[in-house]
Amino acid sequence: MGRKGLTPEERKALKARIQEEKEAQGEKAVLDQVAGWPEPERALALGLHALIRQEAPELTPRLWYGMPAYAREGQVLCFLQPAHKFKTRYATFGFTDQARLDQGEMWPVAFALKNLGPEEEEALRGLLRRALGKA
Repeated sequence: MGRKGLTPEERKALKARIQEEKEAQGEKAVLDQVAGWPEPERALALGLHALIRQEAPELTPRLWYGMPAYAREGQVLCFLQPAHKFKTRYATFGFTDQARLDQGEMWPVAFALKNLGPEEEEALRGLLRRALGKA
């Protein structure tokens, strides 16, 4: 009689391949969305995307309500809300309740972002590490 189903190793490999495909589709969707943004927001979003991919490669890029977002185990952890979409004077980088940013009874979860210079990059790296429980 023939073998039924997949071996545990085959299931693991299949799950890994499906996850790779989801990540590739998510990253493409994010980059395609950002490509249509006006400058300087496009450069800001691309710089932020590169920073997140470097600092938190375990996060999966995806679109969330049409905005770039980064998820852990399927749950959005952080996102970029573009200024042009909401006609505001600055973009907002925010964290969901999945982030481990807790500090007492009240703490910030969203940050105005107009530029991504060295100081902002370092601050965001620290926030990402804390949000992921690495700091």
